[in-house]
Amino acid sequence: MIGGFNGRDPFAVACPSYCLTYRQYYPLLISHQPSQFSHCSGKTDKTQQQQRKTHQWRLFHPHTFSHFHQSQPPKNPSLLAFSFVHKTPKPCPPPSPSQTPQTQRLCCSSSSSVSIELNASTLREICQAHVPEHVLRRVEEVGYVRPTDVQKQALPLLFSGRDCILHAQTGSGKTLAYLLLIFSVINTQRSTVQAVIVVPTRELGTQVTRVARMLAARPMELELEQKSCTVMALLDGGMLKRHKSWLKAEPPTIVVATIKSLCQMLEKKILKLESMKVLIIDEVDFMFNSSKEVSSLRKLLTSYSSLHNRQTIFASASIPQHNRFVHDCIQQKWTKSDVVHVHVNPIQPMPSCLHHRFVICGKNKRHQTLLSLLQSDAPESGIIFVGEQSEKSKKAGNAPPTTSLVDFLRTSYVGCSDIHLLEEDMNFNSRAASLSEVRQGGSYLLVATDIAARGVDLPETTHIYNFDLPRTAVDYLHRAGRTGRKPFSDNRCTVTNVLMSEERFVLQRYENELLFNCEELIL
Repeated sequence: MIGGFNGRDPFAVACPSYCLTYRQYYPLLISHQPSQFSHCSGKTDKTQQQQRKTHQWRLFHPHTFSHFHQSQPPKNPSLLAFSFVHKTPKPCPPPSPSQTPQTQRLCCSSSSSVSIELNASTLREICQAHVPEHVLRRVEEVGYVRPTDVQKQALPLLFSGRDCILHAQTGSGKTLAYLLLIFSVINTQRSTVQAVIVVPTRELGTQVTRVARMLAARPMELELEQKSCTVMALLDGGMLKRHKSWLKAEPPTIVVATIKSLCQMLEKKILKLESMKVLIIDEVDFMFNSSKEVSSLRKLLTSYSSLHNRQTIFASASIPQHNRFVHDCIQQKWTKSDVVHVHVNPIQPMPSCLHHRFVICGKNKRHQTLLSLLQSDAPESGIIFVGEQSEKSKKAGNAPPTTSLVDFLRTSYVGCSDIHLLEEDMNFNSRAASLSEVRQGGSYLLVATDIAARGVDLPETTHIYNFDLPRTAVDYLHRAGRTGRKPFSDNRCTVTNVLMSEERFVLQRYENELLFNCEELIL
């Protein structure tokens, strides 16, 4: 076990690639005994009595130094990662001489420890002992050679069997990380469902399925020797009758599903999860915030499968109140008690290559202002985000704002012939066709609602336009994350917000929450 003292956070683990504290992310038994409290704090008896009376507890974060106070101590201290913040903390023990610079160990609440390969320079070096050779070759063929930060930090933990919460920027490689884990544990000779990936939208599910099938493809000579890995897309709007026949004939190895379709199959006992080894919940914060899906998700985590028989992975670029979420995962038994929160670059929630700006205009000049921006920027590929139509507007018989904007651009903007639409009210085939046309290459403009903001990977996108401001800072983060998605690229990408003067304070609030600066643009 290695511990350290970095001057800012006395409880920080001395591991260069990890930005976490063992008291924050691991459930430790915290004593409430006054003798221990006085010994650690070095306070006078009077001060000790006052502090014991008020029971001020602080939650410590290694970067933001944020904390909150509770009037009462935790009811179950063995499950909470709370600690006192002391003026004169006792430093962690020094590293053992037997540990080499290449391998360090994290402080854990349990007796086990996890080795982290800090100096691995390629994905192959990290994965070679775990992932089949044909999968690694496919990974390299499509250009994934160097590991991203989240892959470098998370993969050793994932391969060790730990439950993990992957919390990293959009486009940082979380999907590839959990897919590599899946390929390391599945046995294609068994005709059972061994991995389930739950996604919030059909679009994201289609994308994950495509990547999983690409990685699973075997060379012809191997395909004759062994069974290949099959991947089923069990998504809303799919042909469930065909899926039923497939599941009854020979269950797939991996299932990528939306929660509604998955639970339908589980309730009818067409799909069984007794052999499931890995459960992935992608965009986990969105799933838990959706009133339509949260009850089904809780049921999946606690009733349809047991946390003791599976490895559980949650992934998202945004997990508000993540310390509380880690606690809930343990207390609600969604994950095992030694779950690891891998939080990559928490002081910079969005990619550094993004340039944020805003322009202020009147309500009746928004279309013309957007047109001027497009003519000035001449983007090769961009997404224009539009707010959903209100119920009042629908009842009045008004055209959806997305449709109005597409019609305006098709008649007024001559710089781009390919202008596509993507919104919830479109049928599934039309939505799939729009994304397919966008992915075919060339210049494009996609006018979309927030359905395109979660997980959709369009790496050629260079410009984002918020025609309507998103409702929350989290929505802003995910919209902005549709660009700047090429790992290790320094190409500058732009996020532009079209505002009315009374909306400026909303954008300022997002700037404060997400730690970015937005520059005013004068047209």
